[in-house]
Amino acid sequence: MAVHVVKPGDTLWSISRTYRVGIPEINEVNGLTSDFLMPGLALYLPTQTLPERYYRVENGDTLWSIAQQFESSIELILQANPVIAANNLSIGQVINIPSSRRYSMQTLAFVDAFIPSPLTEKLTRLSPILTYIAIFTYAVLEDGSLTDVDDESLLEASNRLNIAPLMVVSNYAEGTFSPELAGKTLQPEIRPLLISNIVRILNEKGYAGVSLDFEFIPPESRVAFTRFLIELKEAIGDLILQVNVFSKSADMPNNPFAGAFDYAAIGQIADIVTVLTYDYGYTTGPPDPVAPIWWVEQVLEYAANLIPNNKLMIAIPLYGYNWNTSAEADSTTPARAIPVLQAQQLAQHNRSVIYYDQQAQSPYYTYTINGQNHTVWFEDIRSITAKYRLLETHNLLGAAYWRLRYDFPQNWAYVERNVNVLS
Repeated sequence: MAVHVVKPGDTLWSISRTYRVGIPEINEVNGLTSDFLMPGLALYLPTQTLPERYYRVENGDTLWSIAQQFESSIELILQANPVIAANNLSIGQVINIPSSRRYSMQTLAFVDAFIPSPLTEKLTRLSPILTYIAIFTYAVLEDGSLTDVDDESLLEASNRLNIAPLMVVSNYAEGTFSPELAGKTLQPEIRPLLISNIVRILNEKGYAGVSLDFEFIPPESRVAFTRFLIELKEAIGDLILQVNVFSKSADMPNNPFAGAFDYAAIGQIADIVTVLTYDYGYTTGPPDPVAPIWWVEQVLEYAANLIPNNKLMIAIPLYGYNWNTSAEADSTTPARAIPVLQAQQLAQHNRSVIYYDQQAQSPYYTYTINGQNHTVWFEDIRSITAKYRLLETHNLLGAAYWRLRYDFPQNWAYVERNVNVLS
């Protein structure tokens, strides 16, 4: 595949002729519903090229040895990396490698149990490239019981499609994650009841494991949370324990968001650890990229030193945020989360030029409607390619996606083209 960033004067017809790709294929891969192309839009084009791999140069490597390792050729590697020459490889340098040998990894997508019908249709389309679905959410209650979830149709679909279903257990209450609820349910007298209820539902419904999504845990509950993970893993045995952890680039035991997560301990206990590498720019903050690559890399460098890479996933957002930036806007009004495809369509609708922040490796644009100024940061094929490059060069287990109902066709086209998804 190729990436083309739209320039003034470009049309679907001219791009189709340049890359020898049909317009229907361009529309499908990029979710286009209009012939209008705004400058700055990055299009992913299904050209007849080899899948792309990424490799960090090590001591003793040569282009010949790298080409042999990936069943590629020196000529193809040089074409894919015009800034390098055969005799000037640098240790630590990341290079692109055209190769028929795809990177093997696992994928996990979070799905909402409260809107199952359209999701089962999407699951059918994406089933060849999904390892797990994590069904959101069984919410804990103060007495250690769990809320009921209508998950039958999603479980039936996952079993039929050979996607392993994980039971999301969270401290989600009244539309948000509750620190108080987390603190109470992690108490020693409640944990056995909670674990017993989790095991019962796992057995009754045939889940492949647990996806634990406790957020905003009080920092003083750090030891209790770690103990809960030990007890839960002992109780579920060979079933999967996947744990979501807040992003951080240093240990901050008193931080209200990430303080309760002991990366090293969690990495020893859990089967999968997903670092939530999104929401750098968040709903109640100023306009910022959702997952700037420099920040994701900082978080990953820290996490990879404490969590085995064969257990570690990074999270890739399938959404962006739309901020009202007018001076008269209510500062307490949070930004609105929008699917990536909707962000792209909104730029088209408002004839907005899309810009690309090179440091963040993230696209953004602005527009004005009804006298109100807006800024939108989102993801595109360029920004996710940068994240997959990090994932592969750190040899991680895979990627998790929040959330499946958010449309982002470029992402799935990338995975289908370049990744060997493990079951």
